[in-house]
Amino acid sequence: MENTPFIHIENLSYSYVGENEQPIPVLKNLSLDIREGEYVVILGHNGSGKSTFAKLLNLVIDDYTFAEGTVTVDGVEVMSPDLTDEEVLNLRKNVGMVFQNPDNQLVATVVEEDVAFGPENLGIPQPELRARVDEALATVGMSAYAHHEPHRLSGGQKQRVAIAGIIAMKPRCMIFDESTAMLDPVGRREVLETIEKLNREEGITVISITHYMDEAARADRVIVLSDGRLMLDGTPGEVFTHSDTLRKAGLDLPQCTAVAQHLITHGFPIGGEINTPEQCAEAILNARKKT
Repeated sequence: MENTPFIHIENLSYSYVGENEQPIPVLKNLSLDIREGEYVVILGHNGSGKSTFAKLLNLVIDDYTFAEGTVTVDGVEVMSPDLTDEEVLNLRKNVGMVFQNPDNQLVATVVEEDVAFGPENLGIPQPELRARVDEALATVGMSAYAHHEPHRLSGGQKQRVAIAGIIAMKPRCMIFDESTAMLDPVGRREVLETIEKLNREEGITVISITHYMDEAARADRVIVLSDGRLMLDGTPGEVFTHSDTLRKAGLDLPQCTAVAQHLITHGFPIGGEINTPEQCAEAILNARKKT
C-alpha cells in the first residue's frame, strides 16, 4: 500500500543483558513511522538509545531476550522468530549501515575491490558488478581513487568509500550511525554532502544518528530520544522551538538558531525559519535591506 511506512515501530522496549543476567533498559515504549524517501535525523545524548534503535533496524542486534513491541521494515517483522534466511538477506541488502569508524568497514587493499565486496557476495554477475562499482564511486565523488589503497585516504575519503560499498548493494534505506563523529571539518562536510545527495537525488531513505545539531538542521525531520524515550518529533524548525526540552535531553540549539533567537530577543527584525548558516545569512541581509 502506498501509505504503508517503510519502517514501523510500535511500543518498542529493549534491554541489554547486564551483570547477573539482569536487563538494562535502553529503549522504552517507542512508537514511530519512517516513510520511504525521508531524511530523518535521530538526536540524543550518549546513552539515549539512538544507536541501539539503529542497530535493531539492520539486524546488527539479533538478541531479543528482553525485547517487546514490533519493528517492521518493508513489511517484515524484524524480531520475528520465524524470520527466514532470505528475509534476513533482503533486510540487510535493503537497509545499509555506515558506522562511526570507516576503518572497521574497509576490507580490501584497493578501493574498487572494497566497493565490490558486498554486491559480489550477493552473487551479482561480473558485468553488472563492474557497473555498480563505477556508479557507486561516481556518486560519492571517488572515481579518481578507484585504484588507490584505502589506508592512504583521508578520514572523509575513507567514509565515502564505505558509503560507496553500501550504495553498490542498491539499498532503499541507509543508516548513518555517528558516521561523521571521527572526521575533521572537511571530512564532515564531504560526508554530509554525500548523504544529502543520496537522499535528494537518489531517493534513498536516510536515517542519520548524531549528536551534532547543525547536521539535524538539514534534515526533513528530527527525532529526539532521551533515556530511551521519544521526546520530540517534527521538522527541524518545530523541534528547535523546544529549547528547554532539548537542554533537558543534554542538547543545545544549532549555533545559527541560537544566534537568530538572540537577535530577535534584542529587537533585530529577522524572521522565518533559521537553522542553517545559509538561512541565517539570508535573514540578516534581508533585515538590513529593510532598515
